Amino acid sequence: MELTDAACVSKARAGDSDAFRVLVERHGRSLFRLAFRMTGNEQDAEDVVQESFLRAYRQLAKFDERASFGTWLYRIAANCSLDLMRARRRRSEHQAPAPEAGAPVEDPVLALPSGAPSPERLALSAEVRERVAEAMEDLSATERTAFVLRHFEGMCIEEVSRVLECQPGAAKHSVFRAVQKLRRALEPVVSAAQ
Repeated sequence: MELTDAACVSKARAGDSDAFRVLVERHGRSLFRLAFRMTGNEQDAEDVVQESFLRAYRQLAKFDERASFGTWLYRIAANCSLDLMRARRRRSEHQAPAPEAGAPVEDPVLALPSGAPSPERLALSAEVRERVAEAMEDLSATERTAFVLRHFEGMCIEEVSRVLECQPGAAKHSVFRAVQKLRRALEPVVSAAQ
């Protein structure tokens, strides 16, 4: 019989490392998806998952057993993702300037050999990906987290509000603002494609 999260947490608090391993195996994949969608980078997502579980293990005594362990982990992973993105932004501000306008930028997707999509389709896909990435970067931390949890992870507004530690109305408003900003950012691409 499979142990519940609450039972695993109780055992892990008592020093049972196998119980914590069960929690890692049970929640690792969903935390990776969240981290990847927030950071946009596989290696960063792996680092976020590792850091999230490390923080969760260290703070296991503070976990309120009345709450959902998965929601608590999502909150930790979202915060770790945001911390990493803030650090990345600070590092990029102190590094070399961006390439000049018109300088060729190699897109790894365009470098892959494929007979299926046309060059126009690839160019449009690359532009859409670039616009989405830029628009996601322009969202506030709360908007980005709310959007990823709602639209990529499929959480209901109540779950999003628990992860964000806010009222459901505020979570819903954050999702709405994110959608509006993304829609405005993608509008020129959609108009050009029609």
